[in-house]
Amino acid sequence: MKRKKIAFVIAALLIIVSAGIYFYYGFLFKEARNIQSEMPDYTISATKLLEEYNADPKKADQLYLNKTIEITGIVTKETDSVLILENTVFCLFSQKVKSALINNKVTVKGKCIGYDELFQEVKIDQCTINK
Repeated sequence: MKRKKIAFVIAALLIIVSAGIYFYYGFLFKEARNIQSEMPDYTISATKLLEEYNADPKKADQLYLNKTIEITGIVTKETDSVLILENTVFCLFSQKVKSALINNKVTVKGKCIGYDELFQEVKIDQCTINK
């Protein structure tokens, strides 16, 4: 009788541990996306992207939030790891950006992380410049 209880407890523990591992790897643990290798879900100009966010932020979020998008526009500001396109799209790079891009038209691919109402900019993360 005691052996049956011990076997039942061990079996129950194995099931609980297996379910926990399945839940962790199946739902909680996600590998980081490699935006550079992904195909863009949308290709849009910087000004059009801002227009869509100004017209209906919820609809624009449904379309673009956490999606890989490709944005084309003229660089209006630059720092070591940030380009701002058309004064409306804030593009954050994970590494230093080559300089002297001001007033040049570029196409940037990245993940849209939303609209910043304070600065009135669309924020793009994990950016790369497309050739």
